[in-house]
Amino acid sequence: MKVGSWSIGRALPFAATLALSLAAAGAGAHATDIRFTVSAYSEHTGPFFQAVAKDYEALHPDIHIKIEVVSWETLYQKLTTDIAAGTPPDMSIIGTRWLYDFAAQDVAEPIDGYMTPEFKSTFIDTFFAPSTIKGKIMGLPVAASVRAMMVNLDVFDKAGVKPPTTWDEVHDTAKKISAMPGYFGLGLQGKGNETDAYYYYALWNFGGDIFTPDGKSALDQPSAIEAADFYRKMIDEKLTQPTPTNYAQNDTFNLFKQGHVGMVFTYPMLIPQVKAEAPNMHYAVLPMPKEKTEATYGVTDTLMLFSASKVKQEAWKFIEFTYQDKYREKFDEGEGFLPVTKNVAALDYYQKNPDMKAFASGLPHAKFAPTVPNWEEMADSIVRNLQRVYLDQAPAAVGMKDAAQQIDQIIEQK
Repeated sequence: MKVGSWSIGRALPFAATLALSLAAAGAGAHATDIRFTVSAYSEHTGPFFQAVAKDYEALHPDIHIKIEVVSWETLYQKLTTDIAAGTPPDMSIIGTRWLYDFAAQDVAEPIDGYMTPEFKSTFIDTFFAPSTIKGKIMGLPVAASVRAMMVNLDVFDKAGVKPPTTWDEVHDTAKKISAMPGYFGLGLQGKGNETDAYYYYALWNFGGDIFTPDGKSALDQPSAIEAADFYRKMIDEKLTQPTPTNYAQNDTFNLFKQGHVGMVFTYPMLIPQVKAEAPNMHYAVLPMPKEKTEATYGVTDTLMLFSASKVKQEAWKFIEFTYQDKYREKFDEGEGFLPVTKNVAALDYYQKNPDMKAFASGLPHAKFAPTVPNWEEMADSIVRNLQRVYLDQAPAAVGMKDAAQQIDQIIEQK
């Protein structure tokens, strides 16, 4: 705000001029703060949201967006700690699989009342399903992907093998690749975020599932045991990198980018990383290998408002700002996501790009993590028991039966 013209400024007494100056400074010092916790998909995530925040602040000088960038490995723990301390952020990107528990604790703000019909219509409707709980939309889809198999064609050529289409072929191909010194057939994740997802790739294709139709754990069923035993066999035969339980998701992908691994199961975000870090690699994106059924893992992440926020309306306006086409295009392409908005999905990059088409082809067969109470506790049990199997501390039958028993106990306690 200008305090009149130069002539009015000259006419004001010095004390009045000083008072106005101090008031203006005070107004800037008391800008509305919006705390936004951002999950780090890559090294570009933080700078992207900081740039968007800067654009918004330039248009709204009374608003300050505080971007907190947190790794996926520690995000859930940080949020739950902040919630317990009564200091949650105003908004955050979260794994959609966490949303049910946040909603049950009344820390997630339903957003139906914030969305205009026009704004809602910009989204691909399918992606609202995972974040809709008891008829209420609890967050916006912020990132989407399905999983596929990515192979290093240079390694395949050196080993004289062709890309596999079945899980038996994955084993045989990995055996030939691993026979070459310095190479591993399959990069297998064994710790950290989404270790359980790597198991579901095999579980679903072997005909198994996480739960039975009546809501009990199905991990003690033959197909579930067979899937865990497949990975155990790969480790025992040295067809993966040594001791996969030392490798989190990024560690596994780094091995692939370094050219040491023939195959990984991955998300689209690995594509821009490979192009940037291994520009000379010849690769291909292929569907998940088939066995008894055809399935892949579908994932959405959610942008949610916290019900404890004192600035929900202001935070929502910033959220709307971030979903402009120019920002969504840059974010989705830069991180390697499938689009969640219609205008971005219509771009040539997604209509004609063979890599993106290969991932998108899995959408009809995609399964999602269950939206059930205490899912994270259940997933932790799955990971702990998988690690026992991978480390040869328990046979697959014992490890998965123990996981099933623990999950059923969690269900009974809810």
